[in-house]
Amino acid sequence: MIRVLIVDDQVMVREGFSVLLNAMPDMEVVGEAVDGREAVRKVAVLKPDVVLMDIRMPEMNGLEATREIVAADESAKVLVLTTFDLDEYVYQALRSGASGFLLKDASAGQLAEGVRIVASGEALLAPTVTKRLISEFSRLGTPRAPAQERIADLTERETEVLVLVAQGLSNGEIAEHLVVAESTVKTHVSRILVKLGLRDRTQAAVFAYEARLVTPGG
Repeated sequence: MIRVLIVDDQVMVREGFSVLLNAMPDMEVVGEAVDGREAVRKVAVLKPDVVLMDIRMPEMNGLEATREIVAADESAKVLVLTTFDLDEYVYQALRSGASGFLLKDASAGQLAEGVRIVASGEALLAPTVTKRLISEFSRLGTPRAPAQERIADLTERETEVLVLVAQGLSNGEIAEHLVVAESTVKTHVSRILVKLGLRDRTQAAVFAYEARLVTPGG
């Protein structure tokens, strides 16, 4: 069972998500929190597999809570949910350590699948989110020098895999694209994370944008 903690300041949203996720045969909502501060406390006690995190909340917002949760436990998986489809929130959420980003207007099926994807260790980067991230980093202009320098540690194939990860492809999709076994892709991803000192695929994607490995149309 995938254990989920729902964090949102609106009662109806929390109850709605609880009903949807508890109806799934492989999920259990183990708790709810009304703001970021309560979320940090409950994550420490309940140890959920996935935290569904709203962004705009009183006391402590979702971005601050995500930073604290990930700082306390690097293995924590946070799926950010918001009605605000804006560059600043996408960028800040992923930089805060979130494992994925999903809009609240997603269907029940998309929500459940998003939880499964994040729980399995994959990054949830919808195509619309990916495009916005690429646009944001393009707007920033010059790539970050440290990121640019660290690319040299990767092999040509690892760099190729990193670009595909940044484009939101799953291990299976990358394997199909490169015509290799999925286990081979998993090995490449693991080596990329170790070489670059990153915690997960989402950080790898952000790194790729910062290093300008991914550009509009690329």
